[in-house]
Amino acid sequence: MDPAWICYHPAPSKPAFTVPAGAVDAHCHVFGPGDVFPYAPERKYTPCDAGKDALFALRDHLGFARNVIVQATCHGADNRALVDALRTAGDRARGVATVRDTVSDAELFDLHAAGVRGVRFNFVRRLVDPKPDAYYRAIIDRIASLGWHVVIYFEAADLEERWDFFTSLPTIVVVDHMGRPDVTQPVDGPEFGRFIRLMDKHENVWTKVSCPERLSKVGPPGYDDVVPFARTLVERFPDRVLWGTDWPHPNMTTHAPDDGALVDVIPRIATTPALQHKLLIDNPMRLYWA
Repeated sequence: MDPAWICYHPAPSKPAFTVPAGAVDAHCHVFGPGDVFPYAPERKYTPCDAGKDALFALRDHLGFARNVIVQATCHGADNRALVDALRTAGDRARGVATVRDTVSDAELFDLHAAGVRGVRFNFVRRLVDPKPDAYYRAIIDRIASLGWHVVIYFEAADLEERWDFFTSLPTIVVVDHMGRPDVTQPVDGPEFGRFIRLMDKHENVWTKVSCPERLSKVGPPGYDDVVPFARTLVERFPDRVLWGTDWPHPNMTTHAPDDGALVDVIPRIATTPALQHKLLIDNPMRLYWA
């Protein structure tokens, strides 16, 4: 792994908040193990191994019933580690893959059979080299018949530039981590207002109210500066929000998050049992298991 890499927390706490029965961790990853599933040659980081067994142990420890496993950029478009985890989990997991525009129909059908229900497009330049819009459109044309959706990851400052492309996508579009807002700016300020407008005017856009550890400036355990942003989205768009741990927390620079503490943020952003049920069960089940 990279010399400065921060591995996942070795002993996360047991959350004080008990998630409702059937809850879904709708954003997590598997890394390797590298000697079985090699990392992509074009990767921009090399993580510590964080395989399926560790992920499923965390799932059970935190009290979740299911996972949505998202292909990590360190594996590129080689989805073998993802598929292996999905097949091991059976109906307890679904996946979001990364594919190239050259993917065959047979490969797409195999991914679907394994439990993949979407593709991820990453626009964060420090992690990948984004492609022209036409490249992504060619992939969307290929997945349309499967009923898959698109997951997009970008920085808040990139939303204005990519607005026309993002709003033209014909599928459900799930935005990772609230579009990475600058939480030093006001919740009712112009930057986050642009993201709210995206969701307000485009009913096919969903978001994950995840990764306070990645966005916060004040840090753990409460990540207090992120809570108002996530709570705003949960309350305004209760039927189009998802939550996930982001385990094993790639590219963290300050600390290894305690996943139990992350779960304890949930009742602060989804403040009623009804909102918690939508966030953790109704919405992910509708999107990934329907």
